[in-house]
Amino acid sequence: MGALDGRVAVITGAGRGIGREHAFLFAQEGASVVVNDLGGSNAGEGSDAGPAREVVEEIRAAGGNAVASTENVADWSGAKNLVDQAVREFGRLDVVVNNAGILRDAFIAGLEEFQWDAVIAVHLKGHAAVLHHAAAYWKAQSKAGNQPNAAVINTASASGTTVPNAGQANYGAAKAGIAALTLVAAEELGRYGVRVNAIAPIARTRLTLATPGMGAIFAREPEEGELDLFSPANISPLVAYLASEKCSVTGKVFAVQGGCIQQLRGWTVDKTAETNGPWTIDNVGDHLAAWD
Repeated sequence: MGALDGRVAVITGAGRGIGREHAFLFAQEGASVVVNDLGGSNAGEGSDAGPAREVVEEIRAAGGNAVASTENVADWSGAKNLVDQAVREFGRLDVVVNNAGILRDAFIAGLEEFQWDAVIAVHLKGHAAVLHHAAAYWKAQSKAGNQPNAAVINTASASGTTVPNAGQANYGAAKAGIAALTLVAAEELGRYGVRVNAIAPIARTRLTLATPGMGAIFAREPEEGELDLFSPANISPLVAYLASEKCSVTGKVFAVQGGCIQQLRGWTVDKTAETNGPWTIDNVGDHLAAWD
């Protein structure tokens, strides 16, 4: 018995990197998988059905169950087609893993509008679009008396949660938005039997290898017998657990790398200033200066 026997999962960005590892592990654990990947470049340009198709072929060769999708998750109707495909092919949908992403790094002063829009569209809108259509499906199931035991795992990043990275204003903003989206969705969808969590992974992928100042770190190969701290395969067991029926965790964001999993907490109150009368510019300044 696999941990995901009988589950039907949509995994976006599953043609390469972390998403590919998710797809293999999910299928190995008994899930039927819709392997979604547009097949574009790091910057989201172009398309290629090859990556999604190759993953599906490998899963089937190993005895698993999978179909390919090249829908663009940044397109609202494309996201609907993806959800509909899962239900049409496998009769249901139990899990969404939002993983697709691109990079168009630039410092803020030189950031072009198209660079901002493209990254926000694939990451933040892409997560929201698939989540929306899956949530509508699960809501309808719940209203019909078929209460789901469903799970969504979103993909945030340290760039948007704990370690702001210069040159990634668009990417960091999108990833921070995904973390917030996760918490809101967990509050909304619990009534329909849906758990929503997010991960902030650190692993060797096309995107991390292309990140200035980080590529050399991620490219390092481990010594013989040493845990490969940057292998994308390290990320997938957490995602598979969060997708399983036995998991009850919801509304959490987890950092995960190598052999380490950390639960993150968002903005919290650090210091407080209060006044008995109206604020003035001077007394605001006095209070804030005392915090330094």
